[in-house]
Amino acid sequence: MIIHVVRPGETIDSIAEDYGISAKRLAIENGISSPVNLAVGESIVILIPEITYIVQDGDTLSSIARSFNISIMELLRNNPYLSESQYIYPGEELVIKYSGDKIELISTNGYVYPFVDHNVLKKTLPFLTYLSIYAHYYTDNGEVLSVNDEELIGIARDYGVAPIMILVGLATSSAEEIEIINNLLRDQELQDKFINNLISVLEGKDYYGVNFTTPYILPDDRHLYVEFIRKLSTRLKDSGYRVFLTLTLSSFDLLTNVNYGDLQYDILGELVDNVSIITYEWGFLYGLPPSIVSFATLHNIIMYVLGLIDPDKILFGYSTIGYVWQLPYIDGITVAQAISFNSATDLAREFRAEIFYDDITKASYFQYYSDVEYVVRFRDARGIDDILDLVPTYGVDGVSIWNVMYFFDQMWLVINSKYEIKKVIPLSSLDCKE
Repeated sequence: MIIHVVRPGETIDSIAEDYGISAKRLAIENGISSPVNLAVGESIVILIPEITYIVQDGDTLSSIARSFNISIMELLRNNPYLSESQYIYPGEELVIKYSGDKIELISTNGYVYPFVDHNVLKKTLPFLTYLSIYAHYYTDNGEVLSVNDEELIGIARDYGVAPIMILVGLATSSAEEIEIINNLLRDQELQDKFINNLISVLEGKDYYGVNFTTPYILPDDRHLYVEFIRKLSTRLKDSGYRVFLTLTLSSFDLLTNVNYGDLQYDILGELVDNVSIITYEWGFLYGLPPSIVSFATLHNIIMYVLGLIDPDKILFGYSTIGYVWQLPYIDGITVAQAISFNSATDLAREFRAEIFYDDITKASYFQYYSDVEYVVRFRDARGIDDILDLVPTYGVDGVSIWNVMYFFDQMWLVINSKYEIKKVIPLSSLDCKE
């Protein structure tokens, strides 16, 4: 894999010619809708096909995969556009294998909301081990509110992806969520009611496991939290479900090197099957995202957690969401606007802004002017590549991605070039395109 940084005057055609590959495929693989108008400084992922195949009459994905001794999932990862087509046609060229060896087998977890576009979902699923559906909410009286997620669960299982239920406190603010969880921790009867209600909801669905997200826990309640997770994990495992835990760290936590030692991460790690360490602002647009934090700080966080939790249980989390701020930035007043990678690069192209890469934070950024001045920060292939290198460096199980509501072409190209994807459940079924 090569990450090419666009220079002045370059186009997809000129870049493709330099590398001896198809310009059309290069644009499709990178999700570039306007291949002529590239932004100076934007990243382009270059993968060189090693084995290709021209579709013949009577071919199906299954027959092609069998003849090359690969899985249908690998065929779809190498040719993601196939998920958007009802049929394959004679004369189509498919990539069977890209050049270069893959590093290792990893787990990938992607978060979605129930209203995710199903076409985007089907295009994404070949790259995932787990699909975490956000969210089932629990209330202050122990009720568990169900959501319309049965179709998503079924589609995930069709692709051999394990569906995970996300559990979050029903709250309108961080303070309210903290109050809900801490009331739960202090009331054993409420805990039993909550767990019984949870299992009742699970019995009507086909989830593989449950992920309990952890808000801030008051110091006096942290030992109670560990005992609650012990009870929850025991009950869920006895009922046949895997148990996952998400530990979230804000930019403040990262910048100040905060750790919550009395949460007993070592014990929590033993109680559950998997732990996602997510470093992002969980939907708060007034705060600054972790992309402004030194990458060395993320290394420190991982080293701290690795001293307490088995690396085989750890998924290191990151966000695919960029942010736009109007300048001047006023702390606590300026509201950021969330933006996807594709939209960020489109914006840079539209305003002919040059994209720069901050090697300290591993984030890309640019400024543009439209009546007022704005600054945009986001992660492109370079930042994703640096994050993914943390997996073999520290021997963790894989990554958790917030979120996969849109298809991040470059990210999946980078992941597919470096890693094989674990599958923990068999494919339920998959229509074979003819």
